[in-house]
Amino acid sequence: MTDATSRGRLRVAAIREAARRAVLPARLLLVAKTALAVALAWLVAPHMPGVVNDYPYYAPLGALISMYPTLMGSVRSGLQTILGLAAGIGLATLVIVTVGPNWWTIPVVVGLAVLVSGTGWFGAGREYVPMAALFVLIIGGQDAEDYSLGYLVQMAVGVTIGLLVNVLIAPAPLTAQAAAKLDAFRAQLATHLHDIGDAVSASWPPERDQWAKDSVSLADTAREIRGALAEADDSRRGNPRARFGRARPRDVWGEMEALDTIAHHIRDISGTIADTIWDRPAALELDPALPEPLTAACHAVADALPVGTDDSPEAHRLRSEAARAVRQLLETVDDRTLEQRRSMGPGVLTAMHLRRILFLARPSQGAEDA
Repeated sequence: MTDATSRGRLRVAAIREAARRAVLPARLLLVAKTALAVALAWLVAPHMPGVVNDYPYYAPLGALISMYPTLMGSVRSGLQTILGLAAGIGLATLVIVTVGPNWWTIPVVVGLAVLVSGTGWFGAGREYVPMAALFVLIIGGQDAEDYSLGYLVQMAVGVTIGLLVNVLIAPAPLTAQAAAKLDAFRAQLATHLHDIGDAVSASWPPERDQWAKDSVSLADTAREIRGALAEADDSRRGNPRARFGRARPRDVWGEMEALDTIAHHIRDISGTIADTIWDRPAALELDPALPEPLTAACHAVADALPVGTDDSPEAHRLRSEAARAVRQLLETVDDRTLEQRRSMGPGVLTAMHLRRILFLARPSQGAEDA
């Protein structure tokens, strides 16, 4: 397979994954709620009293920016946007009541608004600080006071409607999706460890070298999952569907810390074995007596990784077999160290890492008999 063909397949896979995410039930629910909030805002806006009634088009915009996948995200976005609008309108008002808008005051105020928006006080509403200042000075013109009032109030109306829709049709907490990503990460780590075991026992250099390249992606996956876990935590805050849920949430952060450390160990094993296989400058010689027990230990630990905190008899069996395989590797390493009077090598490093992985695989109890 050529590099061009491989890249093409990766692009197709990425497009399919993006399309799949776009039609997930949670995403479709957000689409429906956003459309409903915008429609309600457009219906309510023309009935606002006074000059506010002259600017109904800002209410749907307010509803749109307040719609986030999580309730707390919606609240933060809505409040931060209103705060950003108020700050921008305030800056524009200073110009209007003093020297007035002209060729030099407008860019100065916009520049000042951009500066203020960079303070971090406005979050999602930071872009609306310079936008509001510019709109008030240019679009508001002679009616800047009425425009400012209508702009701010209608946006607030839209934000309020968006928040109400999001509360009444509360999104499901993202805990299950985050836990699924965590389980997938366990499986990814196990697969990588299996690949290392296969590479050690295969003829050198092995035909497949993707496992050595993929080790770098483990850190990227860990970062992505941490973001998913944080979003899941956010999705439960203030969410009645989370408050009245019966299921006790997993200690996903504890699991993530353990898996992240396991990923570091596997990356170290991968790098050490790859150096030896391809005779890189940092390569350490692998004792001829170690490939067989090393391969068996890698496969056994990889089989035990996906069971996680499962307490079933099968899970206990897999963990026990992994512990025995690691012990066998350690005993072989000890014997060969005494015979050869040399301790450094990929077998020693791998044995140490595998033993540590077993303890981390079940953070609450550690590995049995390891």
